[in-house]
Amino acid sequence: MRVQAPLVVSSYAPGEVRFLLTDLSDLALELDVAERERAVQSGRNYAEMLPVEYAPGPRYLELFEQGLQQHAAELARLVGVVTQMVLAARGPGAVLVSLARAGTPVGILLRRWASHAYGLDLPHYSVSIVRGVGVDGAALDHLAARHDPADVVFVDGWTGKGAIVRELQEALAEHPGARFPDELAVLADPGACASYFGTREDVLIPSACLNSTVCGLVSRTVYSRELIAPGTFHGAKVYRELAEQDRSAHFLDTISRQFPAVSAAVGSSWREAYDADRTVTFRGLDEVARIQAEFGLPSWHLVKPGVGETTRVLLRRLPWKVLVHPGRRAALEHVLDLAAQRDVPVVDYDRMSYSCVGLIRPLEAADA
Repeated sequence: MRVQAPLVVSSYAPGEVRFLLTDLSDLALELDVAERERAVQSGRNYAEMLPVEYAPGPRYLELFEQGLQQHAAELARLVGVVTQMVLAARGPGAVLVSLARAGTPVGILLRRWASHAYGLDLPHYSVSIVRGVGVDGAALDHLAARHDPADVVFVDGWTGKGAIVRELQEALAEHPGARFPDELAVLADPGACASYFGTREDVLIPSACLNSTVCGLVSRTVYSRELIAPGTFHGAKVYRELAEQDRSAHFLDTISRQFPAVSAAVGSSWREAYDADRTVTFRGLDEVARIQAEFGLPSWHLVKPGVGETTRVLLRRLPWKVLVHPGRRAALEHVLDLAAQRDVPVVDYDRMSYSCVGLIRPLEAADA
């Protein structure tokens, strides 16, 4: 058996999550936004390099804090609903496996709800999934050696158009080892891609507003054959130099403190949500295809639907335009602020179910 390199140790409290990720903190893997975008659109896999991560400025931290305080109780309710769904499906032996990195804080919150409501101590891991590569096979083998795969549920923060869900399903179907269930649990599922969800409305999960500083100081996951040997976990970096700006524990604690206040609402509503129609339809794909054609984009990967994905585009891609549903502007202050900072045009667009959509600048436009 191959000996694993040192694993990522995040800023999360011990016991909250175990990262099945190789620590690559000593490597220089970052490219600036323009250089990284050119590499990605030229065919290089996005997971071979990292975006440069900056300390968030005071204005943006203020917007993050406003969103967190405003939505903490509702997010706590969604956490409770999803956790109850997971426990109903998997029982008290459920094993939470978050998709790094957006899924990690959500997985921790689900674990905390299980402890709050039932005194359970659910195992929780965070693993890498990379579009075009799949779920980390070494991580799946590690899980199968320690747990019944039937107990596993994969966790993410939200869905967009469903690319990662399809990647998950295809990777699990092709994995040569143990068979894992391919259902996904998320807080918000506007793309109708997940089996377990708190809402199918396009709502903000405030952890989308920051990068590593709300995810245990852990980077996006990294995979390339030059860095990751066969049988070795995918990698990530830990940005310890950003410790003073770390809001990871603050984010979790702010939502967790709302658990007692929303317990009654969860108890009276989750079963109805669980028994309701939760069919996975990938309903957002038609909207994405229409927007791609309308704006003349060469690939659907340049269309990033939903508030979480739009935020990511503005933080670490080369944004071209942001489409905003005019009826939902009031809930998108951080998106509008980021767009203004980067001089990105904001277009009112009401022909969509999403709150907003981020369009990435195609290479042709970038070179014009």
